Amino acid sequence: MRITENARYQGAIHQFISDFPHWNRLDGKSLLISGASGMIGSFLVDAIMVRNQVLESEAQCRIIALGRNRQTAEQRFAPWLPSGAFRFVEHDVSCPLEGLEADYWIHAASTTHPVAYATEPVNTVLANVLGTQNLLEQASQTPGSRFLLLSSVEIYGENRGDVEYFKEDYCGYLNCNTLRAGYPEAKRVSEALCQAYRAERDVDAVIIRLPRCYGPTMRMTDSKAVAQFIKKGVRGEDIVLKSKGNQHYSFAHVADAAMGILWVLLCGEGGQAYNLADRGSDITLKALAELIAAYAGTRVIFELPDETEQRGYSTASKALLDGEKLQALGWRARYDITAGIRETIDILRDIYGRKAS
Repeated sequence: MRITENARYQGAIHQFISDFPHWNRLDGKSLLISGASGMIGSFLVDAIMVRNQVLESEAQCRIIALGRNRQTAEQRFAPWLPSGAFRFVEHDVSCPLEGLEADYWIHAASTTHPVAYATEPVNTVLANVLGTQNLLEQASQTPGSRFLLLSSVEIYGENRGDVEYFKEDYCGYLNCNTLRAGYPEAKRVSEALCQAYRAERDVDAVIIRLPRCYGPTMRMTDSKAVAQFIKKGVRGEDIVLKSKGNQHYSFAHVADAAMGILWVLLCGEGGQAYNLADRGSDITLKALAELIAAYAGTRVIFELPDETEQRGYSTASKALLDGEKLQALGWRARYDITAGIRETIDILRDIYGRKAS
């Protein structure tokens, strides 16, 4: 079963469409999404294309979906390929991009899980830094367009112990001379590039900083802790916790992340960065593992990570985002962590049974 055929997922998409009040700003516009096949990009594509189905052709939002793997994209976006409002472009964003124009640009291409950080460290850096530069360069050649960078809670580094929640002007400790630093440092440089292109090339750029995200569109190869917990829950297996689980993080369901992206893209102030977070999804890893185990009817067990996993793990023990600035724009989370996790497990069980891997 394709995820777009799943009744629960369809319900989530229709609720998402109903919840967002500013769709008219995308009517008749073009939107380029890098990393379109990823967890967040694919959800955005589905929502926009479902909404397009009830619009006249001239009012539809035209999507240009960028991705490195044509086969993966064609499988994932098979329902949308016949539409004149959807176009897939096979491209590695770390390479120069030419000949594309869009009213809106969303840079969502990035490796986003620990094993990739450890095994693809060069691509982790380049997809962010060169990818951001290449897309900003194209945006600079499309006057009047707007660029949105998907940044991360990881840019804050380790909480110095002086705040409970990270506001957008906070700067914590980050050891830049490590393999694992490639991801957060690349995001920091990417944000700086947005400011540079605003000042020198007049690009209207804005930034959203996402927490740890999860949802039914996540890839089964995702090695983030929450993804590993969810896959175990789908299979009805014990949840494996590879630490004491005291890490305290902000999380977000993919639908809430995608909603925040649209709010910032269409309503955010140019040059500003916005945290996406809701207190109902702040939780420790141990409590998250216990929540999933309870829903799956299993238990939490403890296991040491292997060397590759260990090299890719964040060292941050407390990373909670203050989301007041984005909430002031009008964004609200639909899912708390319990509802989001349960729906995700239900959808993935519908699609994969208990064989998710």
